[in-house]
Amino acid sequence: QVQLVESGGGLVQAGGSLRLSCAASGRTSGIYGMGWFRQAPGKEREFVAAINRNGGTTSYVDSVKGRFTISRANANNTLYLQMNSLKPEDTAVYYCAATFYNNSPRILGLYKYWGQGTQVSVSS
Repeated sequence: QVQLVESGGGLVQAGGSLRLSCAASGRTSGIYGMGWFRQAPGKEREFVAAINRNGGTTSYVDSVKGRFTISRANANNTLYLQMNSLKPEDTAVYYCAATFYNNSPRILGLYKYWGQGTQVSVSS
C-alpha cells in the first residue's frame, strides 16, 4: 500500500502563489507516474498536471499551462505543485495521486492511490 498526504493549501488573493506538497510513504518503489487533480464544488474531479518517474515528462491541462509547475523529489518521495498567478477559478480541493503507469496519464481511473486533498481558495 501507498499513503499520500497533501499539504500547502490555503487562502490567497488572485495573482498570488501557493506551493502544494504531497508526501508518499509505504511501498513507494511501485510508484511510477504521479499527478495532481482538483475538484471544485458541484463539479467533477479534473486532471491538473502529471509527471513521470524521473521527472523528464510532464503534462498539464491547458488552463494552467504557464502558471503551474509540477515536480518531484524521489529521494524523499515528495511531489510538488508550484502554482503562480492564481485565479478565482483555480479554487478547488487539490488531490495528489499515484499510478503504476509511467507515461504521465491524464485519466483519473488510471491512478490507484489518492491523498485526502487540500483546499485551495483564491479570492478576487
